[in-house]
Amino acid sequence: MLKHRGFPSRLTGTDFQFTIRRENRKEGPTKLIRRERFKDRKHTDRLADAAFMQALWQYFGEEPFERGNLDAGRLSWLFGREVIAAEDPFDPSSYEALLRIDVKKAQVSFPEVFAPEAQDTVWDDEDDWEEDEE
Repeated sequence: MLKHRGFPSRLTGTDFQFTIRRENRKEGPTKLIRRERFKDRKHTDRLADAAFMQALWQYFGEEPFERGNLDAGRLSWLFGREVIAAEDPFDPSSYEALLRIDVKKAQVSFPEVFAPEAQDTVWDDEDDWEEDEE
């Protein structure tokens, strides 16, 4: 499993996780699914989605990227809309699966991330955990 070094591990000040520490060798990767985002979602959930999109945009831009240690639950809130498969066939249960940002859809959903005056966020937890190589 590829570890995206420098990618924030969570939304600062919350328990909203952006990455996982180690692969699930027993059951395998969690399958990516398209989770429905209803209008009555909590404000903090919407903030986490926007922060995750901002981290993806800052880290990967328009280039395809490997799923690696990105959290499947957090990806699933964007999957099928702002984050799409970058390969065919696509395996939603693979750490090696290639994804990419659908920039046009992401700009509509998260205009604050793509606004000309948007600043790059300096994440305070980028490498706050120990190496978990096994």
